[in-house]
Amino acid sequence: MDLNVSANALVPLIILFCFFFYRLFKFSRGKETPTVAGAWPILGHLPLLSGSKTPHRTLGDLADKYGPIFTIQLGSKKALIINNWETAKECFTTNDIAVSSRPKLVAMEHMSYNQAMFAVAPCGPYWRKVRKITTLEILSPHRVKQLRHVFESEVRGSIKELFNFWCSNKNECGYASVELKQWFSHLIFNIVLQMVLGKRYFSAGTVDDEKARRCVKAVKEFMHLFGVFTVGDAVPWLRWFDFGGHEKAMKETAKELDSIIAEWLEEHRQSKPSGGKVDGVQDFMDVMISMLDGQTSDGVDADTMIKSTVLTIVAGATDTISTTLTWAMCLILRNPHVLEKLKQELHIVGKEEWLSENDISKLTYLHATVKETLRLYPPAPLSAPHEFTENCTVGGYNVTKGTRLITNLWKIQTDQNVWSYSLEFKPERFLTTDKNIDMKGHDFELLPFGAGRRICPGISFGLQVVHLTLASFLHYFEILNPSTEPPDMSETFGLTNTKTTPLDILVKPCVSIS
Repeated sequence: MDLNVSANALVPLIILFCFFFYRLFKFSRGKETPTVAGAWPILGHLPLLSGSKTPHRTLGDLADKYGPIFTIQLGSKKALIINNWETAKECFTTNDIAVSSRPKLVAMEHMSYNQAMFAVAPCGPYWRKVRKITTLEILSPHRVKQLRHVFESEVRGSIKELFNFWCSNKNECGYASVELKQWFSHLIFNIVLQMVLGKRYFSAGTVDDEKARRCVKAVKEFMHLFGVFTVGDAVPWLRWFDFGGHEKAMKETAKELDSIIAEWLEEHRQSKPSGGKVDGVQDFMDVMISMLDGQTSDGVDADTMIKSTVLTIVAGATDTISTTLTWAMCLILRNPHVLEKLKQELHIVGKEEWLSENDISKLTYLHATVKETLRLYPPAPLSAPHEFTENCTVGGYNVTKGTRLITNLWKIQTDQNVWSYSLEFKPERFLTTDKNIDMKGHDFELLPFGAGRRICPGISFGLQVVHLTLASFLHYFEILNPSTEPPDMSETFGLTNTKTTPLDILVKPCVSIS
């Protein structure tokens, strides 16, 4: 009897033992990923990412030489670079749990409230809680539909202000010169601040000029510094030297942004009646105050949760949306036949009054144009870094725990094995051969918003704002390139890939604006 009991007790242990050695044997049979040659002592391949080319294009060139999956050494850290959709699918489906964490980088320590921003927080209860609140209260398709009147009102107001500017500044040919990159930036800031804070910064007779400039400057610096590869991230013992002064700049930017957001938080607390409850029309910060005040989650207090989440939305949404609109207009101006097709579509669908949600839904060529813009110029061409939390096999190669994962979205989305005329701007592809390709994380050939558990939660909001803004601007104004040269397409790399130079354009109303 005792022997039977002992034998029965051993069965689970034997199964567990066999499973462990099966996994170990399977992992040991795998091969090591190709490693890029030419690593520097101590720094590894870090100098590669500081060259004249943007990092996503540098890594794309290396993929042509080493294949779609390879390893680089960033100081003491290994980074797996993936460059094709098959490997991306394996990472964000089969291995999604193992790659859902984030490495703790210098920028995250200083500028994300020590990873309290849910976009860079470790995968766990805190991340799930804050992401859920943010999605339900501001970013879900249902919530975006409820709040659509906010950004529709801002777009209409901005169009009217542009019309008034034209009235005062038109030349003898009837056109006025506008710097479109700034116009997009101010409009998107107003939309996001209205939804998050119930306030706007920019208008024709702007009040809060100093605050507006201060906020925009700090956010732009934040997005730039978040994409910097620092020596301290690669070689921790060299961090003290702060080569390039990046860490000092991060601390200063973080302090500036915290001061701005703390001021917003104090304003909301003072304007809210003591013990009052949030009603259905209050902004996102009020909702978070009501839901989180007095709470602590994983050691993060309520104020930090609120400030870090507001920063995530304001910085993330304003920069990515305005960047997408800027690249879209650059590509349209460089391809006059695309502009002509867009104007024809708007002429058929649009009326002289404001474009409705129903009108926008019928603009299939405009939707294809935005999709093609996001294919060629994803806002974050190198998806935010992930980190393997366990040993894995990817593409038949061994990947050890602690390795960073960098997904080259730009290379995936310009892969000539997938896309015909892969580097050319052809919106028509999404109405014909590629019309069924989704860009919301289901089809891994097109991943401008990422994929898996860490996919961007603001897809619906971002696309609706881009479609409405672009359609409205092109519907109400004729546009001309003031130069005989096509728009400059030089890139400045940060967390997002922005246009280096301004985008000057000539505008003239083509329908009545009232």
